[in-house]
Amino acid sequence: MNALATTRMSSKGQIVIPEAIRERLNLQPGTQFVVVGEDDVVILKVISAPEIESFDELIQDARQQAKQAGLKRKDIADAVTKARGHD
Repeated sequence: MNALATTRMSSKGQIVIPEAIRERLNLQPGTQFVVVGEDDVVILKVISAPEIESFDELIQDARQQAKQAGLKRKDIADAVTKARGHD
């Protein structure tokens, strides 16, 4: 399968990803991308949801850091309320 193909941008700025590449990467309608542009290079990177295990690890790290900082649940709830502008 080819990793290289050509395409064009429409007048609305839309670009079609060639079918062979969509199939090879299993891209479905609604797939979201991060778009990076520099000089004459444009990179599309698929945004994929992290595995649930990653969330568990993040939560464990956050709890550990909060504990080390001496934060209580009420401190966090107060900070969220303040950030939302509900003082």
